[in-house]
Amino acid sequence: MSTELVIKVALADDHKIFRDGIKMALKGKEYLKILWEAEDGKDLMHKMQIKKPDVLLMDIRMPEIDGVNAIGILRKEYSDVKILVLTMYDEQEMITKMMEMGANAYLTKTSDPDEIYQAILTCMNDDFYFNDLVNKAVLSKLQTKKQVRQFYPNPIKFSEKEIKILKLLAADKTTEEISKEVFLSPRTIETIRQNMKSKVGAKTIAGLIMYGMRNKLID
Repeated sequence: MSTELVIKVALADDHKIFRDGIKMALKGKEYLKILWEAEDGKDLMHKMQIKKPDVLLMDIRMPEIDGVNAIGILRKEYSDVKILVLTMYDEQEMITKMMEMGANAYLTKTSDPDEIYQAILTCMNDDFYFNDLVNKAVLSKLQTKKQVRQFYPNPIKFSEKEIKILKLLAADKTTEEISKEVFLSPRTIETIRQNMKSKVGAKTIAGLIMYGMRNKLID
């Protein structure tokens, strides 16, 4: 990351003590600048119109407009802003819901400040930050095979072979197991997997699986 880049960060949370704690935790972190803070969803929408941040740290439970409704509005109006959900809720259903609606990361308020900082940098560089919390929620959703909505308007085309490998990855199959099912060498499987990640801009397998979920490539 260029040392000349300054990431403008905004905070939206109805607890001033928590906002102050986050500001203190991020104070002095390289590349970051706290742009503004909002005390509720209505205040958030107002300040977004005045100064748009690069990254928004947002709680789910807020007065006026909660995080679930806010993210729907934000994704239509400010598609390039990275949204990091920072909340007390750790239920898998809520995690997958927010990620499917367009969140770039999901962390709990018990997260270490260094992880929050790393999540901000990762989202700026790679669009998404996947931690154990999100990974488990994604895999759980796949296992229950619930229907997911499409997020990307123009999904990237995959070959039948790539889609089959993607489904096997989602089923938690190892490289060796996949190679036996599709009759390709483990090295070829690894190459195809890396190519698929490059196509969608995913850094991790979880990111690739999330793409497949959003575009209904995985049953």
